[in-house]
Amino acid sequence: MNTSFDWSLVRSFLAALEHGSLLGAARALKASQPTLGRHIAELESQLGVLLFERTGRGLLPTEAALQLADSARLMEAGAHQLARAASCTDDMISGTVRITASQPVACYLLPPVLARLRQHHPGIQVELVVSNEVSNLLRREADIAVRMVRPEQGSLVAQLIGEVKLCACASQSYLQRRGIPQEPGDLLNHDLIGNDRQDLLLKAFAAGGFPVTPEHFAFRTDDLIATWEAVRAGLGIGFLGQYQLRLDEQVQRVLPQMAIQGLPMWLTVHQEIRTNRRIRTVYDFLAAEMPGQL
Repeated sequence: MNTSFDWSLVRSFLAALEHGSLLGAARALKASQPTLGRHIAELESQLGVLLFERTGRGLLPTEAALQLADSARLMEAGAHQLARAASCTDDMISGTVRITASQPVACYLLPPVLARLRQHHPGIQVELVVSNEVSNLLRREADIAVRMVRPEQGSLVAQLIGEVKLCACASQSYLQRRGIPQEPGDLLNHDLIGNDRQDLLLKAFAAGGFPVTPEHFAFRTDDLIATWEAVRAGLGIGFLGQYQLRLDEQVQRVLPQMAIQGLPMWLTVHQEIRTNRRIRTVYDFLAAEMPGQL
């Protein structure tokens, strides 16, 4: 008998033993019947024994299977005990973690993620700093930063977790009043919403062959929440993250054929504190959960 085998197969063996069929075992483990069949065959191969006789009425355990059952159940009990111990250890993670993020991320993306974080790690308190400055990580005013630019400081460690896809959008009330643009050039005949401190939109229009000036924008603000609310109110056509469209069914995307460069999203932490267990727990949780929000 081979004494080296995959212990994860024992779970499938016990389910088959308990339910008497691959179908019953698969349902119990929420797996497919072929998968359970492969697990049993692989375990039999690794152990060098026949565990079940396949009959028209299901699985009939062999004498070898019955002899191994008690040892397998001890292994299962040990696995459950290990999981409980790990859970207890996880519950002991406590303390405060300061996260800094820009306005839209802090207001629209993070709240549902932080709600799930609270359920998984109730001992952790979160302080949310709404800011675009990477420097507050360097000054240790925050533990983790969610940013649209990769920090260049060598003391910061950044992980790319996704991309914010941008789009032109407007409220249905505005489009009913002014019509739906059919091609990018039509935007010049619409009320546009832009930023009064950055020229990214001006450069984007120029690159597309439509040189515009700030005066082409009926409403300009450096506040992204104000931009979103202006779009919702029907003030004009704005350029925002696609994820924001799910916040209001009365706001819709226009000109889907127009390519707008997205913004990378970076999760950043100071290299000296990334090994802190509490901060690392929150960092890993955000890295796993936030891509789904995008």
